[in-house]
Amino acid sequence: MIEHGPLLERLLEGEYICAISDEHSFHKLQNEELVNDFNHFLRPLNRRVTKNDDGTVYFLAYCDLTQNARQHLSQQFSATVQSLLPMLEWMQLVQEALGRDGALSLGDTIKLQDFESKVVDNQSLLQRLTQLAHDKLFKSSSDKPDMQIKQVFKRIKELGYLHQPHKDRLFYIVTGKVEQLIELVRFIKDEENLPLDDNTPEQEAMF
Repeated sequence: MIEHGPLLERLLEGEYICAISDEHSFHKLQNEELVNDFNHFLRPLNRRVTKNDDGTVYFLAYCDLTQNARQHLSQQFSATVQSLLPMLEWMQLVQEALGRDGALSLGDTIKLQDFESKVVDNQSLLQRLTQLAHDKLFKSSSDKPDMQIKQVFKRIKELGYLHQPHKDRLFYIVTGKVEQLIELVRFIKDEENLPLDDNTPEQEAMF
């Protein structure tokens, strides 16, 4: 179990493991025996390894929804919801700039140069980029589009939604965490029937 300690720590820190973010660990977690060992170790912590419906991303869930678990989940939910609108706006911006038919999904590749060239040639997209970059989630202080784009993508990578395979090459691959974000949007829309904001109809069309 010691050899798998780093992976357990990452899961306990709330990381999402998919084939894009960490292919080696993702394949480890496909081993049912290892997952059972993990769950035996995690049971006193009221945690267990789980995955999304498509089996494309692994993460930790609670075994029992105790009062402490509910409080922690509520805090996580609130934090995610606070970043939800700027993330949806970013996804829509990428979709429109690169001419994609549907929402971003696991494994999609985004070349920063292509995205930048499309945005700077479109005044409407450029204005939306500036507004997005100055959002408190991204905190860009620059008025230059290239710096704004780099800050936005850097922050999204830090949040775990993008993976950058090579530090010296500016292209990113979408991770499984984006799919969890989309599932949250669908939950809010279908189960809770909570409106997000005035742009929600456009953003819902992505899904």
